[in-house]
Amino acid sequence: MPHNVALITTLVAALGAALAFGFLAARFKLPVLVGYLAAGIVIGPFTPGFVADAELSAQFAEIGVMLLMFGVGLHFSIDELLAVRKIAVPGAIVQITVATLLGLALSNLWGWKLAEGLVFGLTLSVASTVVLLRALESRGILETVNGHIAVGWLIVEDLVTVLVLVLMPPLSLWLGGSGGGQVTGQDLFTALALTLGKVALFVGFMVIGGRRLVPWIAWHIARVGPRELFTLCVIAIAMGIAYGAAELFGVSFALGAFFAGMVMRESPLSHRAAEESLPFRDSFSVLFFVSVGMLFDPQVLIHEPLRIVAVVAIIVIGKSLAAFVLVLLFGYPLNTALTVSAGLAQIGEFSFILAGLGMSLGILPEAARSLILAGAIISIAVNPLVFHAIEPLQVWIRAKSKRAQLFERSEDPLATLPMTTDLNRLSGHVVIVGYGRVGRRIGAALAAQGISFVLAEENREIIQAAREQGIAAVSGDATEPMVLVQAHIHRARLLVIATPDTLNVRRMIEIARTVNPRIETVVRTHSEQEAELLEKEGAGKIFLGEHELATSMSQYVLGRYAVKVEQAS
Repeated sequence: MPHNVALITTLVAALGAALAFGFLAARFKLPVLVGYLAAGIVIGPFTPGFVADAELSAQFAEIGVMLLMFGVGLHFSIDELLAVRKIAVPGAIVQITVATLLGLALSNLWGWKLAEGLVFGLTLSVASTVVLLRALESRGILETVNGHIAVGWLIVEDLVTVLVLVLMPPLSLWLGGSGGGQVTGQDLFTALALTLGKVALFVGFMVIGGRRLVPWIAWHIARVGPRELFTLCVIAIAMGIAYGAAELFGVSFALGAFFAGMVMRESPLSHRAAEESLPFRDSFSVLFFVSVGMLFDPQVLIHEPLRIVAVVAIIVIGKSLAAFVLVLLFGYPLNTALTVSAGLAQIGEFSFILAGLGMSLGILPEAARSLILAGAIISIAVNPLVFHAIEPLQVWIRAKSKRAQLFERSEDPLATLPMTTDLNRLSGHVVIVGYGRVGRRIGAALAAQGISFVLAEENREIIQAAREQGIAAVSGDATEPMVLVQAHIHRARLLVIATPDTLNVRRMIEIARTVNPRIETVVRTHSEQEAELLEKEGAGKIFLGEHELATSMSQYVLGRYAVKVEQAS
């Protein structure tokens, strides 16, 4: 070869192997992620034949994480992130603590040192951003309350991990790591203050300056340049801010890209940015899974089967159960608890980073890396199955009366209307399910006309804010009969389903019509196939976003055209 083609060779091998094994996985009804992981194992250093460049593959994977987090930021505003802070912040911290203690207890049984157990437990506590987002997107629940809580929870985990990465070097000397020297309490305080200051400075810079600058740049590029220039602008902004955040503020690439997407959201071109960055996100996220597979030595499955089972149990069962209980304790419905716990039942990129740093500092044994990789690959592979188990598990739990009474939490004050609610407002009213951008506008329009309505919403913070404004509101999942009963659906005239989660629309309509056969239903949907199916089932009036936009624009154009013709004549 006249020149070095390692990058091209690695890219071709990774994508080709991912395509082949992904196809085989889909052919045998397995998650395609299993195929991508298998592709990485095949082209990795622990199997015979061709070996791809692991360093280049890891960098490709990092790009995938950047672009994926950028896409999430485009759909997840700062206001929505703050809306779930009351559950995401304490929930993530407690769940990390529980998982770390479980890992510490397991390592203690193996005879490991305290420092080794702490780092090992931390690696098992942090879920993969890529896996969670792909799972939420594939099920169409990324923009729902459940999706917001899961992503917010993961963002807090990432922030905690960034803090741990900064504190590990000075702490390692106290914990018996390599390097020598002496560290004082002042050194730890300085490191902590510096880390928090850098993160706060970055967030402030993005909120104050980025929210103005990034949309301004995107708008001017789109106005004067061709299509490919705008695509280049989007990718450059995502990766440039992610890189700058890491270099200047010590923030991870993933968090930097996430905030880049959130400030890009302020631009009217955010939807176009999301659409045009999608192919890049998909391609590089595939490379992430391939790179994970390359690090795995299959022989560990033979040499350490019991240890691997124990590690997977902590990841899939232990920390998920902790998240499940925490979400229920915060008063959220059973479906939310199951969805969040399923999304967190795996580990990924941050676990590998923590493990690598721990090994370099001498506070994590070499054997731990193989166990962590095995746990990551197995948990990622079974995660789709965990999500598929949500519905039957939910049915089983509700079938057990004693457990159902505990999980439905009927004593929750937000799950029932206040005794002070005017009964005249609870007859002939409208029930609105979901109080996002669409639901709020419908509620405002009804209020302006003096029409009473009751809100049903899963996000407890929204319910509390609505009640402070004098709005009749109940907290809970509208697929549970008692939520609609508490909204007095039996005396309502209309049911408006304004939530972006259209998967359970038929269940809501079924409950409403069982209680109130005369009720009229109005449904919002984003899918033409879903709209056609709902129309065939007689789901009432269906509003499809694109159709309604086209209708409104057509009416305006026709009206303006008639005015222009009249003026010309």
